Amino acid sequence: MYRIGFDARRAFKNFGGLGNYSRSSISSLSQFFNYNEYYLYTPPYKDHSLFAFSDSSNVTIRTPKGLSAISTAYWREYSIKKAIEKDNLDLYHGLTGELPLSNTDIPKVVTIHDLDCHRYPMYYRPFDRWLCSARISRSAKSANKIIAVSKQTADDIVEFFGTDRSKIEIVHPSCDPQFYTPASAEKAQQVKEKYNLPKRFIVAMGAIEERKNVVSIVKALPRLPKDIKLYCFGKWTPYALNIMAVAENLGVRDRVVLIHDADFSLMPAIYSLAEALIYVSHSEGFGIPVLEGITYGIPVITSGGSSMAEAGGDAALYANPLSPSDIGDKIEMILSSPTLRHSMIERGFDHARQFRNDKAAEKLFEIYTKTINEFKK
Repeated sequence: MYRIGFDARRAFKNFGGLGNYSRSSISSLSQFFNYNEYYLYTPPYKDHSLFAFSDSSNVTIRTPKGLSAISTAYWREYSIKKAIEKDNLDLYHGLTGELPLSNTDIPKVVTIHDLDCHRYPMYYRPFDRWLCSARISRSAKSANKIIAVSKQTADDIVEFFGTDRSKIEIVHPSCDPQFYTPASAEKAQQVKEKYNLPKRFIVAMGAIEERKNVVSIVKALPRLPKDIKLYCFGKWTPYALNIMAVAENLGVRDRVVLIHDADFSLMPAIYSLAEALIYVSHSEGFGIPVLEGITYGIPVITSGGSSMAEAGGDAALYANPLSPSDIGDKIEMILSSPTLRHSMIERGFDHARQFRNDKAAEKLFEIYTKTINEFKK
C-alpha cells in the first residue's frame, strides 16, 4: 500500500480541461487501486457535484485554515512541506504542471499538459508567458518523472527544456465516465429547454479565447445550411466580443450562441442532440473534448497536424484550422452523409476503448511504483 499525494487545486477550482484531468485521475486511481491512501492538497473550496471522488474512504483532503489568498499561495509553495511530511507520503504528483518550491525528500511526479507558452507565445500576455514557463521549467527539473499527455507535449519538453527523454512517460488522459453511456431522454429534454437548443446545431467546446479558434467555425457558417446554428460552450473571455463582431459582419449573428460556464454534467445530453462537435483549436496538449465526443458517439471534426490526432485517431475528420472553407466542407460532409456519420461513430467507439479510465489509472500507478522503487535504490 502506498500513500500518494496530489496537488489537487485544479480538481476543485477548475471546471475546464485541467480540472477534468485532475478529477478523472484521482477518481480512477482511488477506484481501481483502492488499497492505497490518497491525499489531496488544495486551498479551501465550495462543494460541487463533480467532487464525488472526495467522498471515497481512501481519500483525505488537506486544506489550510483561515488564510488569505496570498497566504494560501505561500502554503501551496512552501508550507505544504510540513503537511506532506506529516502525512508520510510515498510520492507526490503535481497534476497540472506544478510542484512545490519547498524541497521534500520523497519522489515527485509532474504532469505537463502543453508548452503552448513556448510554442504559441502570441496567445499569452508577457507576464503570463514568463510565469507559465518558469513554473513548468522548474517543476520539470525537480520531478523524478514527467508525465506528458501526448507525444507532441513530450517532444516539446525535450525541445524547449532539453530534458532527457528517458525521464518522460506519455500517458494519454481519459475522459469523464459520464461520456460512456447515452444520455437519458429526460436529460436531453432538460438541456433543450435550459439552453433553448434548436432542431439542428453544431457544438464547439472550450474557453472562448483566440487559441480555441472558434472564429474559423463562425466563418464557415455561411457555407452551411441556414438552419444550422453554432452553440459554443465554454468560459467567456474578452475575445468573445471579437467572435460576435465577426458573426455580425458575416450576417450570421443569429446563428451563433455563446454559453458561459455551462454545466459539465449536461455535456453528454448536449452531444446527444448535436449534429457534430467541432474542435479546431490552434494548439492543445491533447484535446480532451475530442476524446469526449468520440467516446460518447458524436462525429468530431478537429485540427489536423497536431496532438488532436492522438485523441481522434481514425475516428475524427481533420481540417485545416486556418481554412474556414475546409472546416465548412468537412461539416457539410457529415451533415449530408448518414453513412459517414455512422462510420465515424462506430470507429470512435473502437478508438475510445484504449482511453478508458481504468487503462489510464493502470499506467499512472505503474509509473508511481517504478518511480518509488527507483528512488529507494
